[in-house]
Amino acid sequence: MFGCPLCGDLKFVPFRCKSRFCPSCGNKYNQFRSLHMSSKLISCVHRHCVFTIPEELRIYFLNDRSLLSCLFHSVRDVILRMFFKMNKTERFTPGFICVLHTFGRDLKWNPHIHSLISEGGAGNFTPWRTVKHFDYNFLRNAFRKVLLEQLSKRLGPSFNKIKNSIYKKHEDGFYVRAKPNLCTPDITIKYISRYLGRPVIASSRIDDYDGDFVTFHYTRHEDNKTVTERIPALDFIKRLIIHIPEKHFKMLRYYGIYAKHHKQEKNLHKCLSPEKRNFLLRHLNWRNSILLTFGYDPLRCQRCGSSMLVLEVYHKKTALFERYRKVMRYG
Repeated sequence: MFGCPLCGDLKFVPFRCKSRFCPSCGNKYNQFRSLHMSSKLISCVHRHCVFTIPEELRIYFLNDRSLLSCLFHSVRDVILRMFFKMNKTERFTPGFICVLHTFGRDLKWNPHIHSLISEGGAGNFTPWRTVKHFDYNFLRNAFRKVLLEQLSKRLGPSFNKIKNSIYKKHEDGFYVRAKPNLCTPDITIKYISRYLGRPVIASSRIDDYDGDFVTFHYTRHEDNKTVTERIPALDFIKRLIIHIPEKHFKMLRYYGIYAKHHKQEKNLHKCLSPEKRNFLLRHLNWRNSILLTFGYDPLRCQRCGSSMLVLEVYHKKTALFERYRKVMRYG
């Protein structure tokens, strides 16, 4: 409970559920995670790439969530191989961040990897080499081959028939979006906080709930048309909870020169200085997070405009902390 020391107005604020899955409470976690990612980025252009899998394979990842690590490993191997083969002596190493999304815009199960890749790499002898061209054909075919081989090892001979049929059906490899998008350092940092750390569905996309049905909308990929769905509440909850990750499963991973304790990491110029990062961390509290996200100060008194103070903290209907009570009583 907060109170205004001037006019005596009171305001109750509930505790956060502290769930990363919650679109409201997860916002603060996403801000911290985005800030941490931004502090690791080097000052160069990055490219956003998306690695997708065909619909026939999605059921395997739903039935066995441990297979999702194969997606990360496949993307890692393909990206590193694409840079290594540019010069076998230098073995250029890029910096890239991979984030797993298990949902599509319609909230259905659709696991895919979003990767933010530096347009350049550090070599064994050359400090840095800019790379503008990404080999799309290599990415598509190599991703298909590496992922199917990993699944074959995990699933055994029973997977061979499906594996052969997928090779025939997807002769051009799996779809990989790797077009240049001019992600300069400033744009990249904003992009990370806006997209890579987002929850399954934003609250703004939920249009209505009447007690039995939930209405939400999304923009369809194929034609960019807005589609509205109205489904039973339990079905809506089912679509959401299948995307809750397993405990201790890392949905975000760093590779290349962004990997922990990489030998070349300290020699490269970062976008965010340690001083600025520490300053942002100190000021990224609950009050400032609400102000940055929603544009209003949650502790500003609506009557007189002064800053409200903490009066009591309740836990299970018991007051744990009392302060300024006398000020409020006699003020």
